[in-house]
Amino acid sequence: MDFHNTDDSVTRRIKAMTDRIHYLKTNDLYFYNQPVQEMRGGAKAVVHGREMGMYASYSYLGLVGHPRINEAAKKAVDKFGTGTNGVRTLAGTLTIHNELEETIADFKHTEAAITYTSGYATNLSVISTLMGRGDYVFSDKINHASIVDGCLMSGAEFRRYRHNDLTHLEGLLKNAPAEVAKLVVADSVFSMDGDIIDLPKMVELCKKYNAWLMIDEAHSLGVLGKTGRGIEEYFGMDGDVIDIKMGTLSKTIPSVGGYVAAKSEIITYLRHASRAYIFSAALPPAQAAAANEAFKVILDEPWRIERLNENTKQFISGLKGMGFNTLLTETAIVPVICGDDDTAFSMTREVQHQDVFVLPVVSPAVETGLARLRATVTAAHEPADIEHAMDVIETAGKKLGLIK
Repeated sequence: MDFHNTDDSVTRRIKAMTDRIHYLKTNDLYFYNQPVQEMRGGAKAVVHGREMGMYASYSYLGLVGHPRINEAAKKAVDKFGTGTNGVRTLAGTLTIHNELEETIADFKHTEAAITYTSGYATNLSVISTLMGRGDYVFSDKINHASIVDGCLMSGAEFRRYRHNDLTHLEGLLKNAPAEVAKLVVADSVFSMDGDIIDLPKMVELCKKYNAWLMIDEAHSLGVLGKTGRGIEEYFGMDGDVIDIKMGTLSKTIPSVGGYVAAKSEIITYLRHASRAYIFSAALPPAQAAAANEAFKVILDEPWRIERLNENTKQFISGLKGMGFNTLLTETAIVPVICGDDDTAFSMTREVQHQDVFVLPVVSPAVETGLARLRATVTAAHEPADIEHAMDVIETAGKKLGLIK
């Protein structure tokens, strides 16, 4: 039977989505899945044949295309080929995989590390491997979807606390049975809002209520701390306060994959129990080598972190000065609140037509009424480029009535 003629929930969901996308494309409001034809450094890209300023990249330190990283990837292809054709547990582990994990452990000041093929798979597998029925997991309300999915998949009792509200978290921890295993998990920098967790308070609560602590550093690795080591360095805390340090290899690190750094016993357990490691093919050699070299470049070129901090301050203060609501961001993720979804789409259209590449984030990815441009700056942007991008955003905001 033709599913188009079947009136069931699947058909209705598909139709609602396709109708919405058709409306957006018809009105020049659809900006997802645009093919980037060429990357020109970390600050510009060619899209639709036009050079555009790139303000939607997670390459926070501008490492995409770095010659040392590119060369490491090329050498790995020459040595190992383009794939391993196997899972890590059996025939898929290469020396470059072990070297990468040693580099990560050293960078994050832990005993060991394990890598996965994506950040999403890392959170999904690690949380669901560590936690199970009868356990309790506590998650910030706006944690990344991969964290939420990992919590749900674990089968543990799932409790969500109000965003960055550690008083609410403490109430939930206090009400959980004392004898059960408990895991608190949160983003270090929130991917939609750009704000930072209160790590010292979170560590205090986990110690008080005997809970494990897992922190997702997808957007803080290479961003926070004097040397880019992340949230612990940012707060001046030692390397043992977080039990499970998760991060990605696809944002500041210009590769693909995810990792967990932790005590050696935890890593050994994950290496023999987490399904995304056991049943998923190994990282391609070039990507492992690129990631490995990128960690070294971060330490060798500290000026990139300084430049990122300067650019971040310029971008946030400039947009706020124009009257835009950027929430509580303190990082390179800068939300420009538009309100309803259609206004966010319209803002994107106006800005992209002036060759500034930004993208909209709308419900249900963010709360209804808080649709936004999620703009990002990197260490590769020049101050004059940032000023130009802000001028374009300001003009669009005035045209659409977001600011005066």
